[in-house]
Amino acid sequence: MARRKIIRITATSLLALLVLVTVALGGVGWYYSGELLEPEEVPQRYPETSLGVDDKNVVLAESKLTLQRGTFGIVWPGGAAKVGDIAANGDGRVKRPLLDGTAPPDGTKVRIETDIYEGDPKTALGLVHSEVRVPSELGEMPAWFVPAADNDTWVITVHGRGASREEALRVVPQLHSAGLPVLLITYRNDVGAPASPDGLYHLGDTEWRDVEAGIKYAQSQGAQKVVLYGWSMGGAIVGQTLARSGVAAAVTGVVLDSPVTNWTQTLNLQAENRGVPTWLTPVAELVSGWRAGIDFDRFDLVRNPPALKPPTLLFHGSEDGTVPTQSSRDLATAASGLGWPLQYVEIPGADHTSGWNVATDTYRGALADFLTRSIGTKP
Repeated sequence: MARRKIIRITATSLLALLVLVTVALGGVGWYYSGELLEPEEVPQRYPETSLGVDDKNVVLAESKLTLQRGTFGIVWPGGAAKVGDIAANGDGRVKRPLLDGTAPPDGTKVRIETDIYEGDPKTALGLVHSEVRVPSELGEMPAWFVPAADNDTWVITVHGRGASREEALRVVPQLHSAGLPVLLITYRNDVGAPASPDGLYHLGDTEWRDVEAGIKYAQSQGAQKVVLYGWSMGGAIVGQTLARSGVAAAVTGVVLDSPVTNWTQTLNLQAENRGVPTWLTPVAELVSGWRAGIDFDRFDLVRNPPALKPPTLLFHGSEDGTVPTQSSRDLATAASGLGWPLQYVEIPGADHTSGWNVATDTYRGALADFLTRSIGTKP
């Protein structure tokens, strides 16, 4: 009798423990799914420090980001500037030439950005453009249109999560010079664009419909062919457009920069960055799938490639701390076996979406060669 009572107590305790563990895991999964899906305004952080000006150089406290080679933007509350490659460094100080704007005062907390242009194509680049409205299933999506000599092939740019149309401004001058009209779109949950019905990001699982709307808009304006150009989560959106859109056949070329081609690997990296065990990633995926109806397996482009595989140029930085470089390496390795004409360019030392900044000539050269070979633009 006493033994049965002990067994009942033990079973009850184990059940209670199981319930507590399940609730705890559910809570953790809900928290990280919120970090992933909820498009709340990202707090503006300024982790770097300005140490004033030395001659024509901005002086910054040494850090991983301030030591990156290349051209970058610097922003701080009420100010912005553009700086060039490292002129000198030592004793914890990094000197970079001031290329545009005003240097931040000594002691100012600043942020390093890959976006080196602010504003629209006219104010930032001096290019004629129009603000257009792209009809979509959720309403009109604002976009910038930069016309060019060729009206047959358009480039549609797709920015990353939490970014904006400005992310694409770095490459617009080169695309414009190549004679390609550029449509810089927004998608659901962007500032100024309609929200998704549930108010959540779907990581590409629904956002691809807004890219499809962009393709249809381009076609209505005379485009016969389309090049899709995606950064970060924009790469995941492009992948789903290729896989699921009824107008994907119009896509004759793709450029991807630091793309998400495997959400599980990306979530594992971000868990490691936060000191969270990677075995919690399936929990976050389970809760995110329940909240937003997302099938994470669908985003693995190695295991589930799209049927349509146009010529693709893939850039990724070797030091990407946000989206794992290995995902792009895996896709590049598998590409020939998948029947996917894909060129991979890895930029040594570049962090997330900073390949253009770190190795501008290499990036531009690869892009020009790709456009010439795959799209038929002038060299």
